[in-house]
Amino acid sequence: MKILIGTDSFKGSMTSLEVANYLEKGFKYIDKNLEIIKVPISDGGEGMIDALIGNDNGIKVQLKVVGPLGRTIDSFYGISGNGNTAYIEVATAIGLYLLDEHERNPLNTSSFGVGQLILHAVENGCKNIIVGLGGSSTNDGGMGMARALGVKFLTSNGDELIGCGSDLEKVHKIDLSSMDKRLKNISFKIACDVDNPLTGKNGATHIFSPQKGADEKIICQLEKGMLNYESIIEKDLNIEVSQIKGGGAAGGLGVAFVTYLNGEMEQGIKLVIDEIGLEEKIKRAHLVITGEGKIDNQTLYGKVPVGVSVLAKKHNKKTIAIAGKVEIENEDLKSFGIEDIICITPENQSIEEAMAKAKENTFNIAKVIYEKHLMKVHV
Repeated sequence: MKILIGTDSFKGSMTSLEVANYLEKGFKYIDKNLEIIKVPISDGGEGMIDALIGNDNGIKVQLKVVGPLGRTIDSFYGISGNGNTAYIEVATAIGLYLLDEHERNPLNTSSFGVGQLILHAVENGCKNIIVGLGGSSTNDGGMGMARALGVKFLTSNGDELIGCGSDLEKVHKIDLSSMDKRLKNISFKIACDVDNPLTGKNGATHIFSPQKGADEKIICQLEKGMLNYESIIEKDLNIEVSQIKGGGAAGGLGVAFVTYLNGEMEQGIKLVIDEIGLEEKIKRAHLVITGEGKIDNQTLYGKVPVGVSVLAKKHNKKTIAIAGKVEIENEDLKSFGIEDIICITPENQSIEEAMAKAKENTFNIAKVIYEKHLMKVHV
C-alpha cells in the first residue's frame, strides 16, 4: 500500500514537510510495511520555497538585502537540486511582517530587495526563476525591484528616483539602457492567484494598499501615481499594461515582472504541481492525503487540497483531506474528489493548545485515517 502525503504548510505550526513526517511516523507506528510518498506542496504563497526545495534536494541560500524601508535585513531564497532554478518568495525581502504597525505606509516602501534576490540567483548560475507573490508591504509598481536590476526612473528634471510608492507620480521617463543584460536569458514564472489589474477600483492600490497601512488620502495619492506610472510604461516601452491580469499583485510587482522581465503569470498551485511532477507521483499511490491549516470556503479557490484532489480524481485515486480547523461541509469538496475531511484537532483543545500540539495531533490522526480508510483494504 502506497500513501502519498501532499499538504500545504499548517501556518504557524508546521511546514508542509513536517506534516508529512509526522503523518508518516503515525502510519509506520501502526504498520511498518506501508510505503509513504512525501510531497511537500504550496499554492505559491508562504512555504513555497520549503516545498520546492523539499522535493528536489535543493538548498536555501541566506543573504542580506535592503528591506522595504531601506534597512539591511536577513533574507533567503531557494535553489533546486540541479542548480538551474531559483525559488523566490517576495515576502522574504519586502514582507508586511517585516514592519511594525506604525511603520506601514506604502508611500515609503520599496521592492528593491526583490531585485537583489534575483541578481544573487543569477550570480549563482540559475537560468530559471520561480517567484511567489504575496504578503508584500509595497505599492511601488515594482519600481524598486526594477531599479535594483538597473532600470532608471527619471523625473522631468532628469533626476533618478529611488523607486518607492511616493515616486510613482514623479516618473517622467523610464530608461532600460543600464539594465543587467544577463536577465534577457533568464526564464521567469510568476505564481499569482489574483486577477487584479494595476489600476482602477479593483487594482493594486484600492484593493491591497489599505492592508499595508494606506488611509484614504494615501490611496488617492498612490492611485494618481500608479496611473502616471502606467502611462509612462505605455509611452516609453510601448507596452499596454492596464489589462494584465494579476498586474496589481504585490503592489504592482505583477506588472513589473511582465514588463521588465517577460515573466509568465501562472496560477500558484498549478505552477508548483507542474514543477514537482506531482501527477506522476500520484499515479504510483493507492491513497492520497492532502490538507492545509484551515479548510473553509477559500479552499475551493486555487488552494492546495483542491489542486491535489482534482489531479488525484483524474487518476481515480481516493483522496482524504486533513486540517487543523474545518469550516466547510464534506459535500462541498466531494465534487473535487475529496472523499473525507478530517480535523486533526481534538474537540476540547483551544486554538493555542492546538497550535502547540499540532505535531502530536498529526501523529495521532494517522490512526484515525488508518482505521477509517485503510484497515479493510489492507487486511
